[in-house]
Amino acid sequence: QAQLVESGGGLVQAGGSLRLSCVVSESVYGDYCMAWFRQAPGKEREGVANIDNLGNTAYTDSVKGRSTISKDNAKNTVYLEMNTLKPEDTAMYYCAAGPAFPLCILGTSAGTRHWGQGTQVTVSS
Repeated sequence: QAQLVESGGGLVQAGGSLRLSCVVSESVYGDYCMAWFRQAPGKEREGVANIDNLGNTAYTDSVKGRSTISKDNAKNTVYLEMNTLKPEDTAMYYCAAGPAFPLCILGTSAGTRHWGQGTQVTVSS
């Protein structure tokens, strides 16, 4: 089974940027979705962004306009670039993979077949 490994998290100041990476151990094919989720202590898990096999993307409103999800098929890697980071972006960020339906319905983790271990993003004021 495929394994997902996230990296790129860390401690940054508000207004800074991070580029999160998720490396998939095996290539995925067909009608698939790669998604980023985040969860802060005491809060529900939130769908941040996703990208399907055709390159279509979706973002939650709180990051729209300052974040970009992308992928490099040759490297089996999906990225989440986050700019103008805010303290409320502080959370554990997880990568997920699964069928485009239903996983690429923003906000749902239904259909996830594989989860990464998570990478912590902490944004200081």
